[in-house]
Amino acid sequence: MKKYLNLFDFKQKVDYKNEILAGLTVAMTMIPESLMFAILAGFSPLVGLYGAFIMGLVTAIFGGRPGLISGGAGATVVVLMALMNSHGLEYVFAAVALAGVFQLVVGFLKLGKFIRLVPQPVMFGFVNGLAIIIFMAQ
Repeated sequence: MKKYLNLFDFKQKVDYKNEILAGLTVAMTMIPESLMFAILAGFSPLVGLYGAFIMGLVTAIFGGRPGLISGGAGATVVVLMALMNSHGLEYVFAAVALAGVFQLVVGFLKLGKFIRLVPQPVMFGFVNGLAIIIFMAQ
């Protein structure tokens, strides 16, 4: 079983050049994506940048799985737009915090392995629907 890089595991050798280049690459792709998602959801673009920074920081500290990239998801924009329009920013913050708690619980209980049970046509349909929604929002 492959061992993953962990913040609290100091025995692993880290190639800092590759890590820094990977981080810069993800940062350059996250800037326009976070701006677009923030504008679509009805937030200030600065809120999108702050969110992307905090998400990247949390992923860098607590993540550490090779090839892990954390970023905004187009599926959340659809929900955030409706939530922002109907209830305001406070409810959006509560929904995002609750989603984070759900992710932590799923991670601690190691339930991520069950995503393999989702059939591939369902995943393709979800991604295609998401592409249509983002295209229509342009």
